[in-house]
Amino acid sequence: MTACNLAVRRLGASYGRQVVLKEVTLSLAPGEWFALIGPNGCGKTTFLDCIVGRHAASAGEIHIAGHSLLTEPALAKRQLGYACAPEVLPPLLTARQCFEVHAGAKGLPAVDPDLMELARALKFLPYMEAFVDTLSLGTRQKLAILLCLVGDPKLIVLDEAFNGLDPSSSLVLKRHLRRRLEERGATLVMATHALDIVEHYADHAGLLLDGVLAREWTKPQIEEMRTCGGGFDSAFARL
Repeated sequence: MTACNLAVRRLGASYGRQVVLKEVTLSLAPGEWFALIGPNGCGKTTFLDCIVGRHAASAGEIHIAGHSLLTEPALAKRQLGYACAPEVLPPLLTARQCFEVHAGAKGLPAVDPDLMELARALKFLPYMEAFVDTLSLGTRQKLAILLCLVGDPKLIVLDEAFNGLDPSSSLVLKRHLRRRLEERGATLVMATHALDIVEHYADHAGLLLDGVLAREWTKPQIEEMRTCGGGFDSAFARL
């Protein structure tokens, strides 16, 4: 398990009698950008909620950087960065206070200067003293992503994280994430409907249908679709 930043084995999840995930198995190595795609209601968000501990799995195992989410939750979550939905951020805290809370939760005296450099590149620094409930949706989205990266997590989990971002900020973030994966050995799991992100940034992609990981694409397969046959969107349309 230690060679993987995320190891999921036969994961099941339900809401009452409604079964949402059925024996999903997935293994992701350091440096991988994994894109999870699928139609609305297929279980993508539930899958993310399970691997970050927001929803209790009904079956299976989840390991983050070698630590079981079930038996070693504190150790597993210390290696985890999850960008919550912007509306979940605490409205009465300032952005700076949010950073302080997240750094404290990771046992850090301060936020990594490299992360503040990303905040500068995203033009977020002028909002550090602003209360969360005064920020626009796009600015709150930037804050959620920045908080996700506090503590240099080995597993980064994003759910449609580029929604609401302007094109310039979106490009800055994509490039930063790619460098972080390559230089620090992190792994990114991202649920998305944007097939251009899959085609141009993902190393590994999976299609979730009716709670089952119905198909996976490796990096060579994604690269082949990018250079031949009309791209990933064309391949997906033929499924």
